[in-house]
Amino acid sequence: MSDKQHEYPVQVVWTGNHGSGTKTYQGYGREHEVRVAGKPVIAGSSDAAFRGDGSKHNPEDMLVAALSSCHMLWYLHLAAVAGVVVTDYVDDAVGTLQERGNDGRFTDVVLRPRVTITVDSDPETAKRVHDDAHHACFIANSVNFPVRCEPRIVIESV
Repeated sequence: MSDKQHEYPVQVVWTGNHGSGTKTYQGYGREHEVRVAGKPVIAGSSDAAFRGDGSKHNPEDMLVAALSSCHMLWYLHLAAVAGVVVTDYVDDAVGTLQERGNDGRFTDVVLRPRVTITVDSDPETAKRVHDDAHHACFIANSVNFPVRCEPRIVIESV
């Protein structure tokens, strides 16, 4: 198998200059836009705890979302290969960030997917596939903190 390299160009544009730039720490906005060619713009800010606009996505939200969606996409692929028919998938993921003075870092992310499968699918296989998805996830393989998965398998009612 040959190695492949993929690039993901993203443009982040600060839109929080309210007229005086960064003259004071309190005087500028944390608003920004995340732009990827051919895709909708994501309105971003810092978390409200860091003087941002809490109604916009922040980098921490997007990191947790990237981990959750990467796991989900791998899971759906591997479930299909294993003969598990998934009819619904909802993940209530949570990331924990620890602040220490002026520094901070994620200490962990917990994925809590609720996966609904058909009655003909094997629940044990459905659960096991989560471990395979975790090991395959590009994003989880790229972070330096634990990513745990606490799946719940639900059998579809007939």
